[in-house]
Amino acid sequence: MIKAQNIQKSFGPLKVLKGINLEVEKGEIISIVGASGAGKSTLLHILGTLDRADAGSVELNGIKVHELSERKLSDFRNRQIGFVFQFHHLLPEFTALENICIPAFIGNQGKKESEKKAMDLLDFMNLRDRAGHKPSELSGGEQQRVAVARALINGPSVILADEPSGNLDSASAVELHKLFFRLRDMFRQTYMIVTHNLDLANMADRKMTMKDGMIEHHS
Repeated sequence: MIKAQNIQKSFGPLKVLKGINLEVEKGEIISIVGASGAGKSTLLHILGTLDRADAGSVELNGIKVHELSERKLSDFRNRQIGFVFQFHHLLPEFTALENICIPAFIGNQGKKESEKKAMDLLDFMNLRDRAGHKPSELSGGEQQRVAVARALINGPSVILADEPSGNLDSASAVELHKLFFRLRDMFRQTYMIVTHNLDLANMADRKMTMKDGMIEHHS
């Protein structure tokens, strides 16, 4: 599902990634841990096509994404990759339902179809009664579940999460972690999760530890 070879990335004189090689199978949940500055988020952004590597290749679902034009890459990202960040990035003026629908609208899906998918996801997240609420009216855990639903609306094959529980209280964090595994079992999506939460990291099928821009070991 994911294959990266010799991924290198520098910002000015600072070499952040120094030749990353990894393979991830369909349906795997992989956690990535390591100290701040190890290159975890940079790697996730490159795998998610939000940034381009200076050297190396990335394949997602058999597509060599590093060879795509910006337009094709944007379309691929919208259809194939879902993102969950530490800060939910929900648009404050829109309701939970509307926020979830945004990626579907970007992908030119119809309003009726998009809203049905969004309501189904809200049902799955036990948030149907919050569909008409704006982010300011939701708890932190509810906001993050809406953000997860938004990541899922287009049925992506890969979900990339960067510190998804970093802003949550411990109870909400546990619920979010369990949600990822339920979603994987239901939809067989592949998850890569950057986290400092060792409880979540140790639940994953594999844990990758990064140090100084390299994958130090797998466990």
